[in-house]
Amino acid sequence: MNQASGLQTLTLTGLRFDANLGILAHEKNAPQPIQVDAELSLGAQPLAPHDDDIEHVLDYRKVRQIIIDECTAEHVNLLESLIGKLAQRLMQLPGVRGVRVKIAKLEIFDDCEVAIRMETGQW
Repeated sequence: MNQASGLQTLTLTGLRFDANLGILAHEKNAPQPIQVDAELSLGAQPLAPHDDDIEHVLDYRKVRQIIIDECTAEHVNLLESLIGKLAQRLMQLPGVRGVRVKIAKLEIFDDCEVAIRMETGQW
């Protein structure tokens, strides 16, 4: 008898921290606040984990730390470069079939948010 399953997505929304990012002089001299939203497609999963053990699921604490580490590891000139690097890293996590990630620079303009969104893998 098959256990009921559904398509599972792990989502982190509104993760804010400072990163070394940008081509302008003030961006090269000091970190600036960014916001990261990430969705990780985990494909078909049982509606209830068989043993309720954190070791058998993707730990969102690890995902959060990977996002912060990847975005703060070094200065990156382009948002496009950073989001590509982050998407690749998240795709390497066990069980991840697809990644949607958005990185926003929060203090570039007074009247709008600037962001890049990338989607890769299977959804």
